[in-house]
Amino acid sequence: MCGIVAYIGTSAAPSLLLEGLKRLEYRGYDSAGLAVLDEAGELRICKTAGRVMVLEERVASEGGMAGVIGIAHTRWATHGEPNDVNAHPHTDSPTDGHGIALVHNGIIENYRALKTYLEERGHVFNSETDTEVLTHLIGELYEGDLEAAVQTALKEVTGAYAIAVVCRGEPGVLVAARKGAPLMVGVGQDEYIVASDSSAIVAHTKQAVELEDGTIVRLTNDSFRTTTVDNVPVTTQLMELEVDLEQIELGDFDHYMLKEIHEQPEAIRRSFRGRIDQASGRIVLGGVADHSQELMKAKRIVLLGQGTALHSAMVGEYIFEDLAGIPAETDFASEFRYRNPIVEDGTVVIAITQSGETLDTLEAMREARQRGALTLGLVNVVGSTIARETDAGVYLRVGPEIGVASTKAFIGQLATITMLAAYVGRMRHLPAQAASDLLAGLQALPDHIQGVIDQSEAIRDVTAKYIARENWLFLGRGFNFPVALEGALKLKEISYIHAEGMPAAEMKHGPIALIDEGMPVVFVATRNSQYEKVVSNIQEVRSRGGHVIAVATEGDEEIRSLCEDVFYVPDVPEVLQPMLTVVPLQLLAYHAAVLRGKDVDKPRNLAKSVTVE
Repeated sequence: MCGIVAYIGTSAAPSLLLEGLKRLEYRGYDSAGLAVLDEAGELRICKTAGRVMVLEERVASEGGMAGVIGIAHTRWATHGEPNDVNAHPHTDSPTDGHGIALVHNGIIENYRALKTYLEERGHVFNSETDTEVLTHLIGELYEGDLEAAVQTALKEVTGAYAIAVVCRGEPGVLVAARKGAPLMVGVGQDEYIVASDSSAIVAHTKQAVELEDGTIVRLTNDSFRTTTVDNVPVTTQLMELEVDLEQIELGDFDHYMLKEIHEQPEAIRRSFRGRIDQASGRIVLGGVADHSQELMKAKRIVLLGQGTALHSAMVGEYIFEDLAGIPAETDFASEFRYRNPIVEDGTVVIAITQSGETLDTLEAMREARQRGALTLGLVNVVGSTIARETDAGVYLRVGPEIGVASTKAFIGQLATITMLAAYVGRMRHLPAQAASDLLAGLQALPDHIQGVIDQSEAIRDVTAKYIARENWLFLGRGFNFPVALEGALKLKEISYIHAEGMPAAEMKHGPIALIDEGMPVVFVATRNSQYEKVVSNIQEVRSRGGHVIAVATEGDEEIRSLCEDVFYVPDVPEVLQPMLTVVPLQLLAYHAAVLRGKDVDKPRNLAKSVTVE
């Protein structure tokens, strides 16, 4: 993994491929490359460790490239270190091969067995990658028909993949395939753009086909056909991409993460639009309406996610029990699938993921569905795999999220979970007036969030005081315990400062030993049912020399005497607090990364959409 762009048409492929790679940089990567079939039918390849900018300079230094068909890739290393040799594209053989080049997202799990077989057939490998093995396998099976060779090869493959393949012997053909990793085909006038993300397509066309799992597409500049690996024709459906080009442009902001933090008020306004009827205390969620009776009778809710989505699921556990009165639990999607989970009648499993392609979450959802659970998807990307495969679901509608560190998707997930829990609660026991009050609180949140964002410079000044410290704690209780986890995660992933989040009471059971003079300890300490307990925890930290940074409720002057620094958020019902308390922690992490000179939007070792297990 991480990003694929391929092109066949009448325009200059190299410039279009490089532009597409730049639009995929947000996904995270460590090397990049492209292959183009030139006008003489020769395969020309350029690849490098490092950024797309380095690749672009290398292409120019080698005299440029020309051609109307090509493939390109940004790689996030899984097999083999990031270097020029392991970068994609890979070829079948530089000397006696067929001139086949391939780019690949995913992992070929049985590549070792395939590699042994191919070595016995005389193949010599240059890289450490599983991708090169697949390329050689296609070359071994090639007999003049690239599509047929790809079909046959993929029958032997175990694992996940999205691939794009070209061949010197068929200069007018591009073949692509997917299983377990996203891939779509943008449909233009006498041209096609294959990409792992719509952001690489929208500058050229708004029409696209989302490839189904287990399908292969053969493209020429004026036609395409889609089949299974067994060569059975597959009917495809053209869709309109909902992403606008201006949504994925940086605009006047220095970083996408900052842009997306500032977009949060409008993002949740968009999420609420058409779904909230405050006058009647009703929530309208068309995506789950056909399953309302099953939801009303649900006996157990299981929320699955990874990373930031897991933290929103953890908040969701509190929200569902509070608003819907249903026992709820949270699990790492990566663990759920492998622990023989018990799925009883009345179990509803909710898969939460921004991309809708997170493989751990996808496979956990499939496991739950196979065991008889009603599965719902809370995703942001329309047409994504989880959106298609769950029984029902609700789109976040927060707009494209480019920054690797998720911000507006987290708040969108919390907003959507709250609406869904209120929707179910209203059918069970939640009174009309309580529901109406909750919905009024939801609709006031965008302005409240904007007020917190307006404190950005003050948050920066506080962050600067502690930027040299390499160890932080984030503590919270109740609804705000998962917010502490999210705050720690944000700081870790973009500033590379070690940070731990935990329930505030857990600190006394070991981690308090870490606190030394001047250690930054961030408390989410809003006025709520556990406020007095949190105040006691703050005093425990202070007595050991820790410096407390609190996120507190507006008007709480008492807490100032206990803390070195305070960020205030508006007073809202406890169930809604996480959508406010997380915002100062997002800004703290952002400013920490900038102050430390880190690449905010491209944190090391991370990818936006993790499509490998």
